[in-house]
Amino acid sequence: MRERYEDDILTHLEFDPDLWMEVGSLGGPDKNRVYGLSNTTADNLWLTSSVSTIGSSQSKEFVALQQHTTQLTKKYDNLSAEYAQLKASHAQQIAEQKVESEQIKASQAQQKAEYEAAYEQQKAAYEQLREMIMNMANSGTCAPNLFWPYNHQPPPGSPPPPPLAPPLY
Repeated sequence: MRERYEDDILTHLEFDPDLWMEVGSLGGPDKNRVYGLSNTTADNLWLTSSVSTIGSSQSKEFVALQQHTTQLTKKYDNLSAEYAQLKASHAQQIAEQKVESEQIKASQAQQKAEYEAAYEQQKAAYEQLREMIMNMANSGTCAPNLFWPYNHQPPPGSPPPPPLAPPLY
């Protein structure tokens, strides 16, 4: 049995008729006799040897399939655990991105409020400056300037504007 099925007892068949027939036909005066079985069983062993060979090969195939199934089950379990880890990591990344997005929105809102406040301060300062200049001009504390930018007069000593070009058409 060990020669045929190796040292692993789990792979040994409980009864191997081919092996019985092989050992019984090795030679000697009792060649082709199988001891421990009835004559009917011994005669039937010759007829069923092909079936038992199929059975023994199926047994080896079954053991191999069981081992392969065990390996596949281990791989499936490892992949399932890895998938669960990736899923948890993905959920954590999404949560972190949401927090970061909310922080960016809050920062942008704060910057907008600061910009609007600075704009309002500049607008108020401009209006105060304009009012002061208008008050000074109206009060006579400041001499009138004929060349104030709003009266469209060029300052004294500036070159005259270039002549208008004739139309091209």
